[in-house]
Amino acid sequence: LGVRMMAAQEFKIIADGAADLGEAGARENGVDVVPFYVSFDGNTYEKEIEEVEVREFYQKMVDNPKVFPKTSMPSVQDYIDVFESYAKTGIPILCICITAKFSGSYPSAMTAAEMIQETYPQAKITVMDSTLNTVLEGMFVKEAVRMQRDGISYHDTIEKLLKLRETGRILFTVGGMSYLVHGGRVGKLMGLAANTLNIRPLITMKDGEIFPSGLARSRKKSRDKVLEMIVAYFKESGEDASRYVINVGYGYDYEEAVSFREQVCRSLAEGTDSQNPAKMESQVEIHQIGATVGVHTGPYPIGVGILKKYEFV
Repeated sequence: LGVRMMAAQEFKIIADGAADLGEAGARENGVDVVPFYVSFDGNTYEKEIEEVEVREFYQKMVDNPKVFPKTSMPSVQDYIDVFESYAKTGIPILCICITAKFSGSYPSAMTAAEMIQETYPQAKITVMDSTLNTVLEGMFVKEAVRMQRDGISYHDTIEKLLKLRETGRILFTVGGMSYLVHGGRVGKLMGLAANTLNIRPLITMKDGEIFPSGLARSRKKSRDKVLEMIVAYFKESGEDASRYVINVGYGYDYEEAVSFREQVCRSLAEGTDSQNPAKMESQVEIHQIGATVGVHTGPYPIGVGILKKYEFV
């Protein structure tokens, strides 16, 4: 136990707020979080979690459906403020950021690291583009924490993470196209047609980008399609679902997430022959999607994030 505790102190894991760990999750995992900012008026920006709770953020979206909030990445100074105390004391830093294809958080952290190293030349700082986002980025961060707690070195943790990030996928749907259109994720003409026809998009995120994966005519059908997609992934890849961390991500509606999780467990158990539903229930967790993604998806995203456990990369 003493060796494990010493190993866990060898480096500090820091994540940006897009990892959606929540205050309790960050504390439990010993991770420092550099938050994003959120604004509903385009002028006043507040730190997510610290100044505006995620539940409050979604409630405002639900209460004001014609208001489209915005987010802003952490500043260079935000990162410097967190990095400096560890650089002073010689503790190596591993900072994990949202995919650089979605945000400038990674370049901000890189600039901060360079500035810190000018003042503290011996500081060891690794800033990593996770190529992931939201709940999936949080899963990635927690795998880094598991490696640290299992006594894996700073260097080896980084090497494993670079391989691990390639295994991440998010398969999800949203309540409508309005927020995707407003955020420039889809064309306005397509968004108008989809909203008129009550169509829900199916989306896959991998390799740091999002890709269209089909359309469905109702919420139920879009959820069912996500279930089909997750089962198909494991069948076609030949991967064993028990070797993966699996999370259900949701926005505003927690009760829907609970029922969807039950469907995920049942579908994976029946569709992959990997485990029975009871065992899957201990493996599949529920986590809330934060504002960084919520501004683009609206209040009703729901889906599944999968990431291989570090032992199997």
